Amino acid sequence: MRICSLIPGATEVVAALDLADQLVGISHECDFPASVRHVPVMIESLVGKDGGTGREIDRQVKELVASGQRLYRLDENAFCGAHPDLILTQDLCHVCSVTPDQLIRAIESLQCQPHVLTLNPTTLDSMIHDIERIAEAAGVLSKGRAFARELRRRVDHVRAETRRTRSRPRVVCLEWLDPLYVAGHWVPEMVELAGGHDVLGSQDAPSYETTWHAVETARPDVIFVMPCGYSVERTVNDLRRAGQTGDVWRRTSEQGPDVYVVDAASFFSRPGPRLVDGVELLAAILHKSPAHPIDAAKAIKLEATTLTAGCAS
Repeated sequence: MRICSLIPGATEVVAALDLADQLVGISHECDFPASVRHVPVMIESLVGKDGGTGREIDRQVKELVASGQRLYRLDENAFCGAHPDLILTQDLCHVCSVTPDQLIRAIESLQCQPHVLTLNPTTLDSMIHDIERIAEAAGVLSKGRAFARELRRRVDHVRAETRRTRSRPRVVCLEWLDPLYVAGHWVPEMVELAGGHDVLGSQDAPSYETTWHAVETARPDVIFVMPCGYSVERTVNDLRRAGQTGDVWRRTSEQGPDVYVVDAASFFSRPGPRLVDGVELLAAILHKSPAHPIDAAKAIKLEATTLTAGCAS
């Protein structure tokens, strides 16, 4: 089977099902695992191509959306030349990737019409169910069911462990920093499973723009900084360059709640199997244990000294 996966979470599922060798096309964000990095990239982002601050990227997105322009470009020649049998796409976030309506013309030009599987997960359970849907479409349903059972077992283990804890820290999760956005969809659910209480986000609801005043009024014990698609290193570098906004973060890290920068690209932004790793990471931070040390590549506690140091390489 020839599979074209245009969303990174689905690409991770395809690889986990040992089908990476059947991939004939991926998106620009499909970078995990390493076994998929040789696959032709079919998508080009039209936003943030030259880097830019969070505010600049937010401005670009809003201007393109307001004018009815696309945020992504599909390489139609490469796409048609790949002759996919199965296309994995999404209709959850029009800011995150191409959507089915952008594929219609390219799909109609194919000699043999492929099976198009559109994913729209907004919860952990729906993400895990999508693993079974992908496996069924790819002809490996039993393998997908086994993978899904293992992920559910891990989630249940975290839930059982955190139910025994007496405290449930008040948590705020921010998926963009300039302007501030509260993380939604599966993130509040992940916090609850990890033994916290998300005081601004709502389970199975979209993210939304907020203010520093709202964050402070919520009186969080912990703030998780998880800009959509960012690694720990990129987030810290952006905060160091943030000028007046960076000063707010310095004061918060000195005087306010504990602030942790987490690897959003790997464990929170993408609705894929590694969301379960994200639940385990949140639990390890909220309920610290010597048995579960925090990997600095996955999360770091933000200190004032972190922001005054030079930019990470």
